[in-house]
Amino acid sequence: MMATRLYQNTAKVHFNQFTEGQGRFGRRLIYGGHVISLARALSFNGLGNAVLVAAINGGRHVAPCFAGNTVFAWSEVLAKSPLEGRDDIGALRLRTIATKDLPCGAFPGPLEKGYAEGVILDLDYWVFIPRR
Repeated sequence: MMATRLYQNTAKVHFNQFTEGQGRFGRRLIYGGHVISLARALSFNGLGNAVLVAAINGGRHVAPCFAGNTVFAWSEVLAKSPLEGRDDIGALRLRTIATKDLPCGAFPGPLEKGYAEGVILDLDYWVFIPRR
């Protein structure tokens, strides 16, 4: 709720327990930028020096996340690309998977038909990262 207010996101699903308590899930929903920010922060083992997100190729909020859930995440490098005219920085294409109440030691993610139980986010994006 504090992040919702800080970023002036007035969507009722984030902070209005009275309304959301009577809705589909019966409680406040956490999604969007908040889940993406948590997932990126948690999954950056060895990627902490990524300078910035250069592009978002696509993503999917797979399942709802609620206050009280513990978020876990992991990332894989899908591709790398040099930047023309730059030898100090390159680009990495990453896929970040976030889960709720499910540690990511087994690298849960997409299955043949859907996603592993507990997956809440699947995000495909490019970051700039120093080459040295």
